[in-house]
Amino acid sequence: MAESRGRWRWLAVPACALAVWAVAHTDHTPQHPVAPHTPAPTASSSAPPGAGNHGTPEPSSSYDPADYGPQVRKYAAKAGIEPQLLMAILYCEAYKPHDPDLERAWQRYKPDAAFGIANMHRAAFDEARRGRDFAGRRWDELPDDRGLAVEAAAWHLHDLARQLPARWPASYSRQDLLALGYNTGVGNMLAFARGVTPGGQARSYLDRLHENWGGAGRAVAR
Repeated sequence: MAESRGRWRWLAVPACALAVWAVAHTDHTPQHPVAPHTPAPTASSSAPPGAGNHGTPEPSSSYDPADYGPQVRKYAAKAGIEPQLLMAILYCEAYKPHDPDLERAWQRYKPDAAFGIANMHRAAFDEARRGRDFAGRRWDELPDDRGLAVEAAAWHLHDLARQLPARWPASYSRQDLLALGYNTGVGNMLAFARGVTPGGQARSYLDRLHENWGGAGRAVAR
């Protein structure tokens, strides 16, 4: 999400965070035999949506951004942003595990970590929800409600777009700048628009956006 610190730390999750996650998964004994895992339904599935307020599949460690095409189209339209951009950002933010228990275990280890499939930090979420339909929702609900994560990300992009100047000297497209703003914050986005050269992390994020662009377009066209 916004102000993401990169994908690599998730490739070496500290042992203490994994230990907390393991405890969360072994804390209680099931009262009934556990059924085999069923993958979350895709956007084209006829299975009913999972519980929650946004009609989204139940959160699980198995995650494909394309499963959330209907939510992306819905909230992108409400926020007045391009659905392909929102979906491409979800693909860029899919580098880390999006299991709710693991996200919370990591957050206990690193309190300023981001939550949800759009990797939103608390400050970004709290700003995006002001005056919106989800104003009464909380940041710590994001891991359990992926529709809420999509909705919040859409409005965050809307707010970033409102702060872009009408014209800028840099060669970046509007979508490039919004993605850079999502990743690095509005101040950096405006600096890049003025011609400041992005650092390696921001450049890598933009490269991933371009790599994911075609797949994002196909996902929202389903």
